[in-house]
Amino acid sequence: MAEGARKVIRAAGTVAVRDRGGAEPEILLVHRPRYDDWSLPKGKLSDLESLPACAVRETFEESGVRARLGMPLDQVGYEVGAGDKTVAYWRASVVRAGRRPKGDEVDKIRWLPASKAVLKASYPEDPGLIRQALAMPSTTALIVVRHAKAVARDGWRRVDWLRPLAEKGAAQSRRLVALLAAYGVEELASSPSARCLQTLRPYARRRGLKITQLPPLSEEGYAADPAGAPAAMAELIRRVVASRRPLAVCGHRPVLPAMLAALGV
Repeated sequence: MAEGARKVIRAAGTVAVRDRGGAEPEILLVHRPRYDDWSLPKGKLSDLESLPACAVRETFEESGVRARLGMPLDQVGYEVGAGDKTVAYWRASVVRAGRRPKGDEVDKIRWLPASKAVLKASYPEDPGLIRQALAMPSTTALIVVRHAKAVARDGWRRVDWLRPLAEKGAAQSRRLVALLAAYGVEELASSPSARCLQTLRPYARRRGLKITQLPPLSEEGYAADPAGAPAAMAELIRRVVASRRPLAVCGHRPVLPAMLAALGV
C-alpha cells in the first residue's frame, strides 16, 4: 500500500425481508451492544470470500437466519478508524430462522414491520436500503458460470472436451460452493465438457444434486449450431420461472455472449 493511502475494507450484508401473507413485510435488525445500535446484519470479508457469500454468512452469524440472496442493493461507503469501508447489500429472503450462534457481537435481534424498522435503524443509510429492498420484486436466481481455470490447450493432446481443470481451477471450483449456496441454487446445468462439469461438481456433491448436461452449450456444439445455445438458455429460463428454483449453468468463454444475450444481458 502506498504511503499515506487508506486501507480499503470490504464488507457485505442483507436486507432480509420476511413476507407475512399480505400484511406489512418484516425486516431483520440486529443489536450490537458494543455500539448500542440497531442495524442491518453485515460484516467484513474473510480471505478469498466473495461478497455474496459474506453477506449470507454474516447474516447467519449475527442472527441465526439462513438467507437466500435476491437482487443487489446499493453499496454504502464510509470512513472507519482502520480505513475506508464499503458495504455491499442484497435483498434477501428467509430460508430458515434458527438459534443465533454464540458470540458477543450481537445480543438481540428483531423482526419489525418495515415502517417501524426504518424508524428503529440507527444509521441514516439503512432506511433507504430498506425502502429500496421493498421496492424490488421477489426474484429467483439464474447464475451463469464460466468454467474455472483449465489445463492449457497447447499442453493437452486428447480431444478438447476432455480437458480438465488445472490445480488453480480446482481451488476456484471449491470456492464457488459458498457463492452458489448464497443464492440457494437447487438445480445445475452445464456443457458436457469435463472442465465445466468439474467446476460445478463440488457444489453438486455438497448439495446432492445432479448436473444436467446440455451439448448445445459446449464449444463444439455451439460451433456446429450457434442457435442451439440460445434455445437451451431459453428453456432454462422457462424452467426457473415455472419452478422458482434457483439454477446455475456453466459454459465456455466463446459461448457466453450467446448465453447472456438469451438473458437480455
